[in-house]
Amino acid sequence: MKRNKWILILVILVLAGVFGYNYIYKSHRDISKEEASFSITVGTLMTEFAADETQANEKYLDKTIAINGKVTSIDTESNLIVMDEVLSATLLEKTNQEIEKGQTITIKGRFIGYDELLDEFKMDQASLIK
Repeated sequence: MKRNKWILILVILVLAGVFGYNYIYKSHRDISKEEASFSITVGTLMTEFAADETQANEKYLDKTIAINGKVTSIDTESNLIVMDEVLSATLLEKTNQEIEKGQTITIKGRFIGYDELLDEFKMDQASLIK
């Protein structure tokens, strides 16, 4: 009887260890392979945040979104693109496509929020769609 009790305790500890390890060391999200939850323009994002910032944060924060806008600045050294002067997106990797100021593009990435200090929206893990 005591032996069965120890075996049961050992099985429970092993299962708890396996579940705990898998919970702590989850694999990272691969935004480039995720499907976009929303497909919007920078103007739409600005309008929704102006109307109700809290609700817009609940809707977009930490979600994968595809966003369309005009390129206003490009920094190839840091893989940073600014769209419509208010959306700053960090690309995952250097793009093979030629991107020019004034060009309208669509990027997909993780929306990480609105920076009130800089008055801009931020995205990371972005990739160029077109």
